[in-house]
Amino acid sequence: MWPLLLLLLLEVPPCSALCPCQDPALCAQITDTKEFEVFVFHSRGKNWKSYDWSQVSSVAVFAPYDPELMCYAHSKGARVLLKGDVPVKNIVDPKERTTWIAQKVDLAKSQYMDGINLDIEQPVLKQTPEYYALTALVQETTEAFHREIPGSQVTFDVAWSPNCVDLRCYNYSGIADVCDFLFVMSYDEQSQIWTECIAGANSPYNQTLSGYEDFIHLNIDPKKLVMGIPWYGYDYVCLALSEGNNCTLHKVPFRGAPCSDAAGQQVSYGTIMKQVDSSITGRLWDKTQKSPFYNYKDKQGKLHQVWYDDPQSISLKAAYVKERGLRGIGMWNGDLLDYSTDPVAQQQTEDMWRALRP
Repeated sequence: MWPLLLLLLLEVPPCSALCPCQDPALCAQITDTKEFEVFVFHSRGKNWKSYDWSQVSSVAVFAPYDPELMCYAHSKGARVLLKGDVPVKNIVDPKERTTWIAQKVDLAKSQYMDGINLDIEQPVLKQTPEYYALTALVQETTEAFHREIPGSQVTFDVAWSPNCVDLRCYNYSGIADVCDFLFVMSYDEQSQIWTECIAGANSPYNQTLSGYEDFIHLNIDPKKLVMGIPWYGYDYVCLALSEGNNCTLHKVPFRGAPCSDAAGQQVSYGTIMKQVDSSITGRLWDKTQKSPFYNYKDKQGKLHQVWYDDPQSISLKAAYVKERGLRGIGMWNGDLLDYSTDPVAQQQTEDMWRALRP
């Protein structure tokens, strides 16, 4: 009886047989590193089937796990990454960090993933226990993933500037040293409005570039920085709209600032393209912020102003990526374009992807 049982156990297929891909080879982790990173966040649905896979190098999955996406991305040589988020107060204890990291490594292995994107975004003040714990978390996560999944990638999302934006006063240089690279979220740059409470660009050109210069001034290697750009904009209701197109906003405080972009609503690029041509003004261009915007009236007669990014504004920032020698570019998020069969939408979508590499 026992020899027969042993024989049956030996005949059980190895773990690789559990691979959900039609070709089991596609469950092998991606270990090649592309010279230029195009980092895509996936948030929902099946739009990933229409991504420009000739460019994509990494996909951070912020949606329910989809084995079909993993198999397809691997067939294109692109990494697929877990989302990593944990309350910072929970990782001050080294044992809690170790437990959390082990769980993420096990999950990545079970889903045939290629690493993890750490998206913390919580307020942390300098020289606090959380400040040191966050750096330790990134280091220990990187060490564990690199050890347990050779060739894996560990990345960390940061605000557009290292200057305590939204009270995120992290050890940026220390974190950059211990992970593969930082994904710089060069959007939501009106999250804290300290000057006039008026609408402005989501990712203004000069402000965006100043953030990178500040990171580099901290002795962070440009090759450790990936520029994140927005494929969405903000729709603001104007309390008043001046002749100079200054849209006065409701005051919505955020983390100490008197005003913020929380006064507006996020709108996808696909939706914006359906509205801009029928707006009051059509597309306008702000020469200072190097961003497009337009004004419209809603059904109740209220004036709105919408700020967004398009191929022109993105290409300007992408040129800086090349000139400054950054690691690459990416976006939040890959699912905000119109991937329908409408010819106009198809051209708009193609133009947005092309703007990443002008």
